[in-house]
Amino acid sequence: MPGTNLTRDEAATRAALLDVTSYSIDLDLTTGDTTFGSTTTIEFTCSQPGSSTFADLVGATVHEITLNGESIDPATAYADHRIALSGLAADNVLVVRADCTYSRTGEGLHRFVDPADDRVYLYSQFEVPDARRVYTTFEQPDLKAPFTFNVTAPTGWKVVSNSATPEPKEIGEGVSLWNFAPTKPMSTYITALVAGEYHEVQHVYRGKHGDIPLGHYCRQSLVEHLDVEELVKLTEQGFAFFEDLFDYPYPFGKYDQLYVPEYNMGAMENAGCVTLRDEYLPRSRQDRSFYEFRAEVILHEMAHMWFGDLVTMRWWDDLWLNESFAEWACYHAAVEATEFTESWVGFTNARKNWAYRQDQLPSTHPIAADNYDLQAVEVNFDGITYAKGASVLKQLVAWVGLENFLEGIRGYFKDFEFSNSEFTDLLAALEKSSGRELESWAQEWLQTSGVNTLAPEFELDEDGRFTSFAVRQTAAADYPTLRRHRLGIGLYDEVEGRLVRRTSIEIDVEGAKTQVHDLIGQQQPALLLLNEGDLAYAKIRLDDRSLATVVDGLATLDDPLARALCWGAAWDMTRDAEMSATAFVKLVLSAVGSETDAFGVSRIPGYAAQAINAYSAPDNRAALKATWEQGIRELFVAAEAGSDHQLSFARAYASAAHSDQALTDLEGLLDGTVSFEGLAVDTDLRWLLLNSLVKAGRAGVEAIDAELARDNTISGQEHHGAALALRPTAEAKADAWASAVERDDIPNETQRSIVLAFQVFGQEEFLAPYVEKYLAVADTMWEEKGTQRASTALEYLFPRPLASQQLLDRVDAWLESSPANPAAKRYVREGRADVARALAAQAKDADPS
Repeated sequence: MPGTNLTRDEAATRAALLDVTSYSIDLDLTTGDTTFGSTTTIEFTCSQPGSSTFADLVGATVHEITLNGESIDPATAYADHRIALSGLAADNVLVVRADCTYSRTGEGLHRFVDPADDRVYLYSQFEVPDARRVYTTFEQPDLKAPFTFNVTAPTGWKVVSNSATPEPKEIGEGVSLWNFAPTKPMSTYITALVAGEYHEVQHVYRGKHGDIPLGHYCRQSLVEHLDVEELVKLTEQGFAFFEDLFDYPYPFGKYDQLYVPEYNMGAMENAGCVTLRDEYLPRSRQDRSFYEFRAEVILHEMAHMWFGDLVTMRWWDDLWLNESFAEWACYHAAVEATEFTESWVGFTNARKNWAYRQDQLPSTHPIAADNYDLQAVEVNFDGITYAKGASVLKQLVAWVGLENFLEGIRGYFKDFEFSNSEFTDLLAALEKSSGRELESWAQEWLQTSGVNTLAPEFELDEDGRFTSFAVRQTAAADYPTLRRHRLGIGLYDEVEGRLVRRTSIEIDVEGAKTQVHDLIGQQQPALLLLNEGDLAYAKIRLDDRSLATVVDGLATLDDPLARALCWGAAWDMTRDAEMSATAFVKLVLSAVGSETDAFGVSRIPGYAAQAINAYSAPDNRAALKATWEQGIRELFVAAEAGSDHQLSFARAYASAAHSDQALTDLEGLLDGTVSFEGLAVDTDLRWLLLNSLVKAGRAGVEAIDAELARDNTISGQEHHGAALALRPTAEAKADAWASAVERDDIPNETQRSIVLAFQVFGQEEFLAPYVEKYLAVADTMWEEKGTQRASTALEYLFPRPLASQQLLDRVDAWLESSPANPAAKRYVREGRADVARALAAQAKDADPS
């Protein structure tokens, strides 16, 4: 529908015509459980009196519209989610009175009733274009204005917005009014409202620029899990670091962080009113990688207060810059200001792998994507926008120098405070501060797609010394750009049973082949590691000797970043069918037990499981599954009691369990007849154990329902839905399909849990009928179910366990003939690419030579 799919050209036309003076928004949250009252008053000027434009309001029942005191008939003016405005004056006042609908999909104003205690919680989520589901807007980032919210809600509720929460005025029995002060000028998408029976804790950060009130909020049923002292410590560390780094005081007065239920995203940078998914308040024990990532999320959203909220992109073409900068800044801050001093290692082990995978899918796009309309924007919150962009910014910082980079950023914040900018403005600031020409860098890195591969090429003399050495750079045929890289090369020798770095050099790589004269005459090392220091964004290859060294001895390499690069190279080679799945599993079993990086310990077993299920040759799979099950059990049993390794390997063992003995182990852990010192079988681990038993047919509905009775929370309901979907029966798959695809009354996070549990390797006979069902719903699901539900279903319901040439042929035929939305086709193409990759990897595993 054109009314919801605003184009860049339409936005530019409207921005040239209008300047918004202010919004006043009256919301009544006491009118019922399904709708709320919304009255919006917008004051704006028009540069061409007599012109026409439109305002945005999605899915509302409009009762009254007045423009400059003249009544407009909603029946004729409000259509296709737009309000037509004609005959504009130089100065205008638009008033729209409407009823809007609460969301259950996390878009707009989401309403949640906690099953634990029946308390009500509301929160808004407006990025990209969903403020218009709550109040009348000019929904584009470059029409900034001050916002005044006046909220009517039940007495006793907490009501939080971008401005400091005022004292409520009781205006009726059990009803109060909160009149918020006007905000600083901001874009619609970072305005916010959170209301309900939240628990509140207040602190104050006393910084060099003054005091910042800090609020933390959560549901009442999660109060015992609100580790507020740790959260306040991280928040204060972040403010101290960023205010100094950016040389600009925090611009929005107070800073509230609200942990909210059923949240689609990790968090959202609403100015002064940050919302985060409440899974970040864990009710069960988590390993260090969880807390490290949570710290990075908190710092990411805080960085947005300057980059995104203070200075905002003119249009969504610069979404990448918004997210990439916050991503780079959060890792930089974590290393420099918190206990997580090796966060860039975790970035290499986790986030960068996400970027590499995304960059090799048919949906890859330039970092600076051509976001010509809102539909294009909504599918570009991906590994390229976040992790590749952050990797490239890290390179840019190295290229211009950190101090020059920061000098440019500081000037940029002052020049564009409370207004909008484009990437060219930032580039000009960095060129001024660094004295470097950056336009060619931007063209090379930001406006092209794909990832390069760097491999060593060399010759040896009879004594094993390099007589020639070069770095060969290649690119995918569809994305042939060869880029400039700053590249470290490390040489590691075996010394007394350890891999020790002998030397390293840094070079500039350019073009297809770069000669490295400094290595001529050097003895070939046991491990030759390209991208030492992880300076470059590129896949790297290990030569035969280095690969053998890694497979047999990665555990003897002490440097965690070097190990992360080796893990990444081995995983890339496995996914690219250059290393067999069997060899990769052998590597994991030999080295993950001694891995020290928290993300490595938690993520790498998952890569091994994927290698077994998707990339192993069918004839080898049973034996490899047995090897993995036994090997991960040995690592679990041998792990130090109470350690993160023990917890990670317990989870991996539960997921791998399929033999009678392993499943009996899980039953014993679940009923308490088997125990391991230091391992708490808490709520989340119980669900994981039960899921494996359900998947194997060793537990059914009765056990699943009993576990829900133990855990009658929204998280328990989400786990319950997933467990039911895991059952190896045709009936279970039919019920799960109906819940995930057909019904509209399933909460968004419960739908997501069901979708993630549907496609199970080993249940192919029950999944086969859903190939045609999937393709049929993909034709129309985007329009019928909306972005959030459709994207979740189309991404994760693709039938990857049924990988075959027949499946590829069927999908190709669908892609040729389907009328589906381009965004829907994107997810189908990605699934197809995963299947093609799996088939190539299976062939490699069948014949490793």
